[in-house]
Amino acid sequence: MMDWAQRLALFTPLDAVALAVLVAAWLGIGWRIERGGPGWRPSVSVLMADYRREWMRQMVARDPRIFDAQIVSNLRQSTAFFASTAVIAVGGVLATLGNVDRLSGVAGELTLDSDPRFVWEIKLLVLLVLLTNGFLKFVWSNRLFGYCSVLMAAVPNDPADPVALPRAAKAGEINITAARSYNRGLRSLYFALASGAWLLGAGALIAAALVTLVVLWRREFASTSRAMLLRPDDRTDTGR
Repeated sequence: MMDWAQRLALFTPLDAVALAVLVAAWLGIGWRIERGGPGWRPSVSVLMADYRREWMRQMVARDPRIFDAQIVSNLRQSTAFFASTAVIAVGGVLATLGNVDRLSGVAGELTLDSDPRFVWEIKLLVLLVLLTNGFLKFVWSNRLFGYCSVLMAAVPNDPADPVALPRAAKAGEINITAARSYNRGLRSLYFALASGAWLLGAGALIAAALVTLVVLWRREFASTSRAMLLRPDDRTDTGR
């Protein structure tokens, strides 16, 4: 029986670097996307938070509110879909953990490496952790959207009611929190896919983590959708 020190020695320094790059990219891009305020370049998620607050303010004067209820329902369906997808993926990884020898054989043919069973199990566990985190984020997001719908129902139909706007503001903040958990779940899935590249080696993991980081950065800070959100409301031309 090998102790933990001997087992960890089965990994190369490049494996440790690759894992550190994956975790740093995952946590770093999440922190940067959610960071807002003066002096910071706002992400699409931060810009959309302002629109969510405005949605709740407009909802106060809208009667009936079937349109708003339908939007929340669609958002909950999205979280439920990805939660189900994450559960299926977790089950697949757990099944693979019970049959690591076959996986190591396939991966070994691609990389010409023959790592011990423990190494493959750790690589799969990293993937499992990211998938599980994504599942938990989606479930919590789904529940928060449910809270949001209850708060929306508690907003009086009379815009002049003194509690209408404060309750709408609460609903808006809960909505933003739910969206934040949803986005965190998506990022976990993105980096879970990237972590699968570790099966092909440390270099593949580093490359996959960096590609995922670049893709997320572009979508949040350099995409066409972000440019559209920043466009003044009085402009109606679509442009190119």
